[in-house]
Amino acid sequence: MKFVIYACGAAVAVVLALISPGAIAAPDEIQVYTEEMNDPGEFGLELHANYAINGAKESSFEGEMKAHHRLQVTPEFSYGWTKNLEAGLYVPLAMAEDGNLYNNGLRFRLKFIAPREASEAFFWGLNVEVGYSTRRVSESYWGMELRPIIGYRTDNWLVSFNPILDMSLSNNISREPNFEPALKVTRKAAEGVHAGLEYYGEYGPIHHTLPHNERAQYLYGVVDVEKKDFDINFGIGHGFDNASDRWVAKAIIAFPFK
Repeated sequence: MKFVIYACGAAVAVVLALISPGAIAAPDEIQVYTEEMNDPGEFGLELHANYAINGAKESSFEGEMKAHHRLQVTPEFSYGWTKNLEAGLYVPLAMAEDGNLYNNGLRFRLKFIAPREASEAFFWGLNVEVGYSTRRVSESYWGMELRPIIGYRTDNWLVSFNPILDMSLSNNISREPNFEPALKVTRKAAEGVHAGLEYYGEYGPIHHTLPHNERAQYLYGVVDVEKKDFDINFGIGHGFDNASDRWVAKAIIAFPFK
């Protein structure tokens, strides 16, 4: 099984022009979940990373680390419990524009993918995540994410939809779940190469979602390259409406970890 190491470093700093900022910054993990799982008994190491090429230059709440030129790097340690269950531990880190590196919390997750035949294209499952975040990145110290996973994969196409519910567990902020949909659509472009789009939205509280022009929305152009011993994903995203990070770059390197 392949493990995603999200590396952004040098590649992310060289991209595209700037557009004025909005209000809600991109998270430390920019990923649409699919059916990919660790094999039972197999450990994995993943590194999620993204860089705000053009982000908000002002904090949206007291104590927040500014988004502009922020590099977020999140190692994830994972383990395949069974064929259908995978556990993970995230350690979010961030480098501010001044060059200082900060730890921004700790999160645990458990991912379930429903049993299916190897030839079956449709897949579904659920990822549950609970963790702690520092004041540098969140107004809520404790939070939970429920991420349904619904998708379809063939040799030529991958479609995966995550209708995410994100909620605070702290008393200092509303605990009403927020709706944050994520969608990935890619098509085979060449042998071992897929290209397509990833969409991420922040729609606000689930019972009274925000008007369209007040939502934070990101659209990424992505390329996935699979070779013998590693996979690479690279994406450039543009934020619309209320998204403070107007241009974001992410890179993904995946390789087997035995």
